[in-house]
Amino acid sequence: MKELLLALPRLCRMLVSLAADRDVPTAAKVVLAALAVYLVSPIDLVPDFIPWLGYLDDVILAAVVVDGVISFVDRSLLLRYWPGTPASLERVAAVARRLARWVPTRLKARIFGGPHVLPSSTGPGPDRSSSHSPPGAGQGRGMV
Repeated sequence: MKELLLALPRLCRMLVSLAADRDVPTAAKVVLAALAVYLVSPIDLVPDFIPWLGYLDDVILAAVVVDGVISFVDRSLLLRYWPGTPASLERVAAVARRLARWVPTRLKARIFGGPHVLPSSTGPGPDRSSSHSPPGAGQGRGMV
């Protein structure tokens, strides 16, 4: 968790850059835009005035989206915009994956538009051997 917080500025920069890139699948851009709207919206699942719990839903949702985007978007695109080393991206992905485990798999599949669920042991970047690509994505696997 601490490593994810320390990497937050780099992560935000990468996600904004990915959202603007033409090579990133539209599905990933939609999820990134929805996350941005949710994070700035005053309406939350758990109100922010409740100590600790108020921000927990934001953190977990952000981790689910980061985990999904890192799994869905082509690794070369991720590395193009990641300002750190590939190893540091892998560490951030591992932390996001751990936090995303708190969300039921069925809910993650709904967020990302289908039954495309990745095993939790996969690293960042798409696995070209998978046959579970969403229609038209062409970049990797489903987003979870």
